[in-house]
Amino acid sequence: PRLLSQFFFADERVTRVVAEINGLDAELDPQQYLVLLNQLHLSQAHLLAILERIMEECIPTQRHSRDYLVKFPEELLVDNLGNHMLFAAECLLAGTFLEVEDADRTQLRPQARNLLCSLELVRTVLREQSLSQPGSYPEPIRAVLIQFDRLFAEFELSYVSSLVAVKSPEEIYRQQEIIVLFCETVERALRLGYLTQEMIDGYEPLLMFTIPRLAIISGLLIYPEGPLSLEQSPEQMSRVFSPFYNLLKKIRDLLWVLSEEELCLLERSLCTAE
Repeated sequence: PRLLSQFFFADERVTRVVAEINGLDAELDPQQYLVLLNQLHLSQAHLLAILERIMEECIPTQRHSRDYLVKFPEELLVDNLGNHMLFAAECLLAGTFLEVEDADRTQLRPQARNLLCSLELVRTVLREQSLSQPGSYPEPIRAVLIQFDRLFAEFELSYVSSLVAVKSPEEIYRQQEIIVLFCETVERALRLGYLTQEMIDGYEPLLMFTIPRLAIISGLLIYPEGPLSLEQSPEQMSRVFSPFYNLLKKIRDLLWVLSEEELCLLERSLCTAE
């Protein structure tokens, strides 16, 4: 059950697969090479998962901040992101990574080298500790883990920033405004009887359509100075809504001519229509 013991066997697995890959002629047996490469990715992912648990146990209050993750596109926030970072670092050092520009590769390569060297040091000291005192983490090990955690975070931010446009502080603030709008929309819908608490507690699937529809009406009429304000240019709006700027104007113009009773009927219909 000890994490260091689990790390030892996971590390042994990585070492064994790497040895098999190094002893294989990929040109003579490409199929087996692909099989081993997949095994390497899986074993590295398992090793990193155990290492993450060790850091949470050993240096929980000294972890490097991961606040920058809110800047990343949602599609990148996957469970095996760390393994992708490790693979990218290895490819950068090997000179086989072509997804980033030359200038970015020049900047990233030293970071990748430092990260992989730090990982090797972590593997060495944790292996030795697992064979001597697998139940403790002396200060030298804590220092090595802190350094690795920092280098990993710095490389992750630099690498992703070189591939995609990370969110600006302004965009993050706009998204927070949208969250507030949705919360206020739900509160208003509950108060007016459009929705029930049971629907929310039961994760009623219809809410996936109902709440955004009601939020558009709320954003255009009830909170016109919020994230759906049409007094700003499309460039100033969140990327969630900016492509629909002209459509939102048409919707707002139609809503303006509705009476209070007609608006109520419209919102109720949006809560039932699929």
